[in-house]
Amino acid sequence: MSSLRATFTLSFAAVAAAVTVLVGFLSYDAAARLVRVDQQTVFAEVVQDLRDQVRERALHPADFAASDSDHDGPLDDIIRPSRTDVQVLGPGGAIVDRGSPPLPVRAADRAVADHGTAGGLDEHKEVDVGGDRYRVATVALGGGRGAVQVAQQFSDTEDLLRELQQRTVLLVAAVVVAAGLFGWWLARRITRRLVRLAGAAEDVARTGRLGIQVPVTGYDEVGRLGRSFDRMLVRLAQSEEDQRRLVQDAGHELRTPLTSLRTNISMLRRIDELPPGVREELVADLALESRELTDLVNELVALAAGRSDTEPVRRLDLAELAEDVAIVARRRSGRDITVTARGDTTVEGRSTALQRAVSNLVENAAKFDRGGAAPIEVVVSGRWRPGAEAGVDPSAPGAGHPGPVRVEVLDRGPGMADEDLGRVFDRFYRAADARSLPGSGLGLSIVREVATAHGGAAFAFRREGGGTVIGFTVGVQRAGDDGR
Repeated sequence: MSSLRATFTLSFAAVAAAVTVLVGFLSYDAAARLVRVDQQTVFAEVVQDLRDQVRERALHPADFAASDSDHDGPLDDIIRPSRTDVQVLGPGGAIVDRGSPPLPVRAADRAVADHGTAGGLDEHKEVDVGGDRYRVATVALGGGRGAVQVAQQFSDTEDLLRELQQRTVLLVAAVVVAAGLFGWWLARRITRRLVRLAGAAEDVARTGRLGIQVPVTGYDEVGRLGRSFDRMLVRLAQSEEDQRRLVQDAGHELRTPLTSLRTNISMLRRIDELPPGVREELVADLALESRELTDLVNELVALAAGRSDTEPVRRLDLAELAEDVAIVARRRSGRDITVTARGDTTVEGRSTALQRAVSNLVENAAKFDRGGAAPIEVVVSGRWRPGAEAGVDPSAPGAGHPGPVRVEVLDRGPGMADEDLGRVFDRFYRAADARSLPGSGLGLSIVREVATAHGGAAFAFRREGGGTVIGFTVGVQRAGDDGR
């Protein structure tokens, strides 16, 4: 996680550095160009004004004397606007009035001083005078009377630009350092919760304990990730606990039939010594116990598979599915089983799981309602159909209700005690009067698992007039959308 923090810090600093360097470079380049162009423009205007003056009237070197007390001569007209240095040359390039500092006189300058045309120009770009750089131009007075040298120092400008450049570099460095520190602080603030989350994950991987609390707050992506991870650990811990309880309960429940089988098998060694009636009873017991053991193992496998069912979710009619279950149950038990559909009974779910849940309810009703005088009723109540009129009798065929689809199996058996109604869907729970009957005690727990997986719930209550109503609901949302 420290690597992520360092990467975030370096990335933040790199982006800030790139942006600052680019902005600083462009700003400095624009400022430097502006200053240099401005200086060159001023110098060019001064030189052009001087050329215009010497062309308009005949001027002599003395007219540019520095001793002009009125400061109204052509020399002042040159110096005032641009603060330039002026050096006056006489015929042959002799220095009449030295500049400050003195400017070098080259052969080209002497030639301009002897030039016959006023305003003649010799412009050389740069001259090094006393360690400073100057821009120099020589303008002829005409008639061989001499020339005027005009110089503009630009080393001061370059020094200013160099200082500006240094300050820009320092500013860029300061911004980069500040960006790095801010990026480190921001990365530490952002990754702090990720560090705790990674620590919790490492603790789970190291210790195998799923009951670790993940202290993550906030409502951003990191907070959502932390809460999702916490919920995942809770679900895994619950799944592990359910698996442990299932193994313990299964071991307890398997112990009885296995012990009975082992006892009966040991008696098979003496089967020739047993009376015919005892033999038939022994064989019948073995068949019954092996069948119960097979049913118990099948129920355990189905329950263990539970939510890991890979059957795809599809749209189906729960009333039609209940009718298919009733057909099979009639053939197996010979009982009268009726199916009533009310409202819109289409749902989205897993066909095999829902069929098993309905089948378990019907088999449970047939097992406990041993009289067989009254039919077993399967009622599937769906949602209101579009266009249903207000005041329609909910019990009438075609009626429905506004909630989820509801499956009820009604029998006229002995009913259930109050203490049994609250525990009838627990694994391996069997009421006192049902322990002598065949069964594993897992059928109704599978019903609850299927209902929960489809966004519904299982329910049981006593039926008016005697018997029991047991069923489940299927939620209106897609099965599996509850986070499993």
